[in-house]
Amino acid sequence: MSSPKLVIGANGFLGSHVTRQLVADGHQVRVMVRANASTISIDGLDVQRFVGDIWDNAVLREAMAGVDDVYYCVVDARGWLSDPAPLFHTNVEGTRNVLEVAKDMNLHRFIFTSSYVTVGRRRGKTASETDIIDLRGVTPYVRSRVQAEELVLSYAREHNVPAIAMCVSTTYGSGDWGRTPHGAIIAGAAFGKLPFVMGGIALEAVGVDDAARAMILAAERGQVGERYLISEKMISNADVARIAALEAGVPPPAKTIPLPLAYALAAMGTAKARLQKTDEKLSLGSLRLMRAEGPVDHSKAVRELGWQPRPVEESVREAARFWVGLREAKRQAKAAKPD
Repeated sequence: MSSPKLVIGANGFLGSHVTRQLVADGHQVRVMVRANASTISIDGLDVQRFVGDIWDNAVLREAMAGVDDVYYCVVDARGWLSDPAPLFHTNVEGTRNVLEVAKDMNLHRFIFTSSYVTVGRRRGKTASETDIIDLRGVTPYVRSRVQAEELVLSYAREHNVPAIAMCVSTTYGSGDWGRTPHGAIIAGAAFGKLPFVMGGIALEAVGVDDAARAMILAAERGQVGERYLISEKMISNADVARIAALEAGVPPPAKTIPLPLAYALAAMGTAKARLQKTDEKLSLGSLRLMRAEGPVDHSKAVRELGWQPRPVEESVREAARFWVGLREAKRQAKAAKPD
């Protein structure tokens, strides 16, 4: 029997799908989750649980002992925080701590969840893994992701950690129990409660199941020290909302906010965050992050990993069905309760 696989951050959106696919593939699977974290996304799976966070070295060593592949799916994606310190604490220093443990383990692969935002993109050009990002003017969130990826690849070069960086784009699909910000857009559209969409906003996107499969393929076929762009295509927020609404059988959002108005609202959010020390999800930084500057090329993952993603529209429909089904299940549970 092959050695076990370990998923760190297994209860998250991507991590839970990696876990489920590994179990379905017949592997022994270990998962590492924080104490008191919701594990609804992996409950019922035949896995061995280790409870601890990325700063708990004793648990990390125990969980990694005898493992061949580690899938690291921990990230703080709250790009809207007014104080970015938690982003660097988790995304950079937390990753460093895990790598320090990993370098002393006899691993086959360390598959790191990076982001497509680490790749240099600009209008009029399709970006690949060789494009270097210009860090001038990037948000703290992007800077934290770039630093984390550079750290992982430096450990591959200097400490023989068999690491691979997976530059995953925005993920859509079912099982979004934590209600990610992009999942919330689908939920709102599927429930007919999304009053408007912002025009001129498009994101590179991929089905979460397809992203999880890419992670597993990378452990099997990927080259150590490389990074792979994992994205199916660029799709507009308006199209995502329209597809989700139609799948749920409700009218799509009728109003579109023009981009200049979106920037004005974002500027107000930024000013409020500075004056009142609050975390505003709509800010100039978050809007810049939502405005993908150019498409990316996933052909390296296809060529080297044998990755074949489905059209992301299928995953948007799956997400809409998930939210509608979840609402119906809650409604039935409420109706079944005695008065």
